[in-house]
Amino acid sequence: MKLKSCWLDTDHKKEFIMTNIFACIDGSPAITAVCDAAAWASINTGLPITLLHVLEKSEFEGHSDLSGNIGLGSRELLLQELSELDHQRSRLAHEQGRILLDSGKEYLASLGMSGVETLQRHGQLVETTQELSSNMRILIMGKQGTTHTHDLIGSNIENIIRTLSNPIMVVQPGFQAPSRFLFAYDASPTTKKVLELIASSPLLKGLECDLVMVGEPSDEHERQLAQAKQVLKSAGFRVEAMLLQGEVVPVICQHATDAGCELIVMGAYGHSRIRQFIVGSTTTGIVKSAKTSVLLLR
Repeated sequence: MKLKSCWLDTDHKKEFIMTNIFACIDGSPAITAVCDAAAWASINTGLPITLLHVLEKSEFEGHSDLSGNIGLGSRELLLQELSELDHQRSRLAHEQGRILLDSGKEYLASLGMSGVETLQRHGQLVETTQELSSNMRILIMGKQGTTHTHDLIGSNIENIIRTLSNPIMVVQPGFQAPSRFLFAYDASPTTKKVLELIASSPLLKGLECDLVMVGEPSDEHERQLAQAKQVLKSAGFRVEAMLLQGEVVPVICQHATDAGCELIVMGAYGHSRIRQFIVGSTTTGIVKSAKTSVLLLR
């Protein structure tokens, strides 16, 4: 399957009737931002939204096994009480998840989003997203998770980035529809594919673009930037291209802040100085350090 048709190209919607924008929500402060980002993506692409809530065992199961310390006479009764307590925790966690999903659906309806689906699953978040990946055009997640569930979503972001091949958008609380995005480009085969995705997808159409390469000044870098800029300009983007020096993570994050770029777009795999995605520190550094949302593409 060509990359052009597996991301967000609405010309191929008939081939992907069941493919949705998945918005992963929990009780964190980022829930509104996740819904706002999903609405923005849906408006731009015409794709439907599915709100996903995953009940992990850590949310409702006790963490202590006391069976070895219980006397013979009281063991059976106490184990039964512990089992009933876990059942109550499970039921309450399930109801809390349903309330979150219903609230998210109502909020999206207030934004004019109709046909929003909700899905609640039991299991591990990483495995669940993998199981749903064939019907997932893009996964939207909040950067911060809930404190009382040990940062359920936030702590899993890195693992999901490592394992999921779908586009992933990590949003900050207070998300606003972007008007300008930063595209981190290094002329590697991966970022050239991402360049094609950006040019062909409706998701970012109409936004201004800062095309940024981090590296030493050279004629070759300037030529690579000029070629990439022309691709985006031909696709209708207003582009400013620049070659910046320094360490990739702080340079990218600082420029995004200084230039008012509400979104950073990067390739999930790369070469040269932006190659540590998935297996190294650059992806983690960008996601942790950026004060704006990050869209990771493959």
